[in-house]
Parts: sequence; structure tokens; C-alpha cells
Amino acid sequence: MPEDWQHGGFGVYVHWPFCAAKCPYCDFNSHVRKTVDQDRWARALVREIETQAEITPNRVVNSVFFGGGTPSLMDPKTVGAVLDAIANSWTVANDIEVSLEANPTSVEAERFRSYRSAGVNRLSMGIQALNNRDLKALGRMHTAEEAISAFEIARTNFNRVSFDLIYARQNQTLADWRSELSTALDMAVDHLSLYQLTIEPNTRFGEMDKRGILRGIPSDNASADMYELTQEICSKYLMHGYEVSNHARSEAECRHNLIYWRYGDYAGIGPGAHGRYTRRSNRYGTVAWSNPEKWLSEIEAQNTGIRSTTPLDREDQAREMMLMGLRLKEGISLSRYKNLAGRDLNQASIHELEHLGMLEREDDRVKVTSQGRPVLNSVLNNILNQ
Repeated sequence: MPEDWQHGGFGVYVHWPFCAAKCPYCDFNSHVRKTVDQDRWARALVREIETQAEITPNRVVNSVFFGGGTPSLMDPKTVGAVLDAIANSWTVANDIEVSLEANPTSVEAERFRSYRSAGVNRLSMGIQALNNRDLKALGRMHTAEEAISAFEIARTNFNRVSFDLIYARQNQTLADWRSELSTALDMAVDHLSLYQLTIEPNTRFGEMDKRGILRGIPSDNASADMYELTQEICSKYLMHGYEVSNHARSEAECRHNLIYWRYGDYAGIGPGAHGRYTRRSNRYGTVAWSNPEKWLSEIEAQNTGIRSTTPLDREDQAREMMLMGLRLKEGISLSRYKNLAGRDLNQASIHELEHLGMLEREDDRVKVTSQGRPVLNSVLNNILNQ
């Protein structure tokens, strides 16, 4: 009988923790460093891959994702060393997806060609806005013109290119977003990630909000209107929302993120990276040291930068599978939930949410409806707290 993780597959996430500057909205594990010893970091990343392969033998890697931070600050030879180590440590799928996040400020045509030669076949660009006023407010270091130019360079080097935009930004109106999103969809290749601005507590925006000096953030109702407009316009362009914040043409969904949302296994490589792996039918969660220098020293001393490994019981796994899977338009399998939790999902809660138009059932699957997706957290809380 297949193990549960095989519903999602196996991937490798590689975290490059360095950025040229810290954006005021970002709560990711990213750090500004003037210099980075690329050779030393390449050796450490390779060593961690080898260590994690020992506890996840005989796997086929379906995807690799270089995230950050700003992975496009990595030397192409560092990327190549990591991909070589993955290929030497596991079997890689013939159609493996290898994604790399890039910022427009770190784009050079020759550098992109080198990434492609190293094995990257999909690029994800952090554009975030298409006008200079908002880019400045978001703390971005590129202009709109540079972003469009970088995107065109990416398109000439990669068949698959995605980019991110943030909406519900300071002083943004519904008309502003309609115009910008239409421009973005005219540019798009096959995938867009469209995120509502979230004010996180441990960020500069979070501190400004706490002090009452963050101005112009749209109201909840205005943000909801922008979400609905996003779904409407993207559908017209056949870029359907397969996940709450992600839109793609048919067959162009990000395979790596699908591994997370379908609750597969993944090795987390690099500072602050999280992982999930199954061994002898037991599932574990891993967390790496967040501080880059601490992670590096642990690798060099202990051959791993993993700070903690936690066994996940059946209830933990069922909860995680549901939290991730209900973000997807396809929803989750009720029988899979039962196999993990050892019990059925609360039927009274499902019936109540169905009656409210928030959930729908099709045979063995339960899905969040278009009405429920804007209030997904409330839907999840209702299910989990019954």
C-alpha cells in the first residue's frame, strides 16, 4: 500500500537567505550581507543534501525550488553544484521542475543563460507592482521599467516564467488594481502569484502599523472587492485560480507548491527551511537553524543544519493535510483524512458549511467554494474547532 506522502510526491526546497535589502512587508528568513563566500555555501548546501538523502532513500525528486531571500544572487555555479548534488543523491524525474526566484535588480541575460545551463527550467520573478510609486512604498529596489525589461529577458531564456504581484497596497483603488492586473495578464506567460498585502508583526510595516503611522491600507471590504476582481479578470484570461493566491493556465501549475498543498514530502535545505519526511511509515517535521552563520557552522561541524526533528502523530498529519489541501481548488479526499486521523472529518461542521455555501462535496472530495475562499481561515477554524 502506498505511503500517504505519495499523494503529493517528493520535492527539495533550497533556501538562499541573502537579499540586497530587506523589504518592509517581508517576514521571511532573509538577511542583508555585503559579501557571501559562495564556494563555502555551495559546499554546505551539498553536504546538507547528502545528509538528508540518507534519511529519505530511494526517492524520486519531482521538483526543486530555490527560494529566499533572493536566489538570483547565487552564483550559477552554486546553483549547478546544488542540482548536481540532488541528482547524485536521489533519482530525479525525467520531467523535473526546477524553479528559481529572481528579483529584477539581479537580472542579467548572461546570468539567466547560466542558470538555464545549470538545470533551472522555471523562473519566478518578484515584480510586486507595475508602477514606481508603489514599488517605492513597498521598499523595492527596481523600477517598473526595469521589471518589464527583466521579465522580457526571462521570457527569452525560459519557457516557463511566473511573477508575483501584491495587491491591496497603500492608497490602491479598485480601478488601479483592475488596470494593473490587466497589464500583468497581457504580459503573463502561464502563471501568476497574486498576494494580498498582509501586515506581519515582525516587519517594518508591522511596527509602523502598531504605532499608527502606516497610512492608506485599503479596508477589509475594499480588499475583498480586489480579491473578487482578481478571480473575475484572471478567469477571463484563462488563468484560473488553482489555489487561493495562485493562477495558472491548464497544466502550468507550480508543481513544487502542489507538493506542499497535496501534503507530500519535501527536504528543506538551507537556513530556516522546514521539511517533512516519512521514514518506516512515520512522519517527521524538520526545522533548520534560521541564522545563516549558525546554520553554516552547524553544517561544518555536524554535517546538518537541522535544529529540530519532531514526530508528527496521525492527528497532526490530518490537520496539516487539511490546512494545506483546502487552499487548493481541488480540495481534499475525505477518505485520506480518515486514514490519517483514524476518524471521519466532523460531519456536522461540513453540513453547516455546505448549507452556508462555503463548502461543496463531490463523492470523496470536499472543496471550499468560490464564496468560501475569501474567508478560508474562518472556514478552517469552523472545521477544526468542532
